[in-house]
Amino acid sequence: MLSNDVVTKAGLTSLAAAGEGCRKRKKKRSAVLWSVPLNYERKERESSAALNKGRVETLRIDCLLYTNRFQNLTSPRKQGYADAIKSKTLKLKSFSNAQPTDCERDVWNQVNAVLQDSESILLGLQAYKGAGQEIREGIQNPSDFQLQERAWNAVCPLVIKLKRFYEFSLRLEKALQSLLESLTCPPYTPTQHLEREQALAKQFAEILHFTLRFDELKMRNPAIQNDFSYYRRTISRNRINNMNIEIESEVNNEMANRMSLFYAEATPMLKTLSNATTNFVFENKTLPLENTTDCLSTMASVCKVMLETPDYTSRFNSEDTQLFCMRVMVGVIILYDHVHPAGAFTKASKIDMKGCIKVLKEQPADNVEGLVNALKFTTKHLNDETTPKAVRAMLQ
Repeated sequence: MLSNDVVTKAGLTSLAAAGEGCRKRKKKRSAVLWSVPLNYERKERESSAALNKGRVETLRIDCLLYTNRFQNLTSPRKQGYADAIKSKTLKLKSFSNAQPTDCERDVWNQVNAVLQDSESILLGLQAYKGAGQEIREGIQNPSDFQLQERAWNAVCPLVIKLKRFYEFSLRLEKALQSLLESLTCPPYTPTQHLEREQALAKQFAEILHFTLRFDELKMRNPAIQNDFSYYRRTISRNRINNMNIEIESEVNNEMANRMSLFYAEATPMLKTLSNATTNFVFENKTLPLENTTDCLSTMASVCKVMLETPDYTSRFNSEDTQLFCMRVMVGVIILYDHVHPAGAFTKASKIDMKGCIKVLKEQPADNVEGLVNALKFTTKHLNDETTPKAVRAMLQ
């Protein structure tokens, strides 16, 4: 399982309560602002005792729910305000210690069986060294049978390992769709789901955290594609020469084709989850699209609040906590951008993209380079005409 200490008491407690797109009215324009009621005054004192004593906390999150319907848009300063804004207070249990309720348990057990293998997948990918030396010697000496056999025997075990990673992506895809079904189904709203089913919301966040970690490691390891390309190029010749062709019982031609498409992606796990989310929406046409997009936008916005609010970040145990929140935030932004017709970058988006990007840019460059690149290269609508130039410029 992914580390639970990544989520502190102040961490993702608000995931279930932040609402579907908090916005607050300013003087001459509509700007995206989150109202977090732990505002260093009365409400801070009301909740601090429960937080400090480590009990089951109740954090009051007053969230301005923004209806996202604008009228007569002319310019950012003359933009019409939302026609309905309401305030809601929710009491939450500790997200980090969330345990599945009876109604969650079946799905939780299914997803947990997948997440239990996630750390070993990451360790395997991190330890992946490749067969670059053996491949180079084989290519440079095409008539040397021993070097050819040595290269092939070095690559075959690595291909089996790559197959394991790919098969895990298929398991993760099914797990994500099960979570989406549970967190978006009627009669509850996405906010109510996130409040009632915090154990599932936590698993959703852990899947995204794993996904971004996997893709960051994959992007830094060109040996993966080099090894698999060599495997594809030489398998036909090896079949003729009878060199270790038993691997085809493990990785047949159909499997090799699917693996090739998977590893050709810069961020293969994100691509898998994006397709899974898109397919979920397509296959559940009777389910309102907003049920899915509001769930995603809520999670993105809450992560942003936690990262930009000193009262939250001061409670983080380590840098890993911030990385967890940033990965989850970027992950749900990408999923939102793939399933929402207008994407995440428009002015009408329920995600404050300027705020999210600003939070990333304020972190050390080495920590967020992969996340910024994920927003630049794996989103769908960044380069649309509806994307504000200022937002596009922030990702340059």
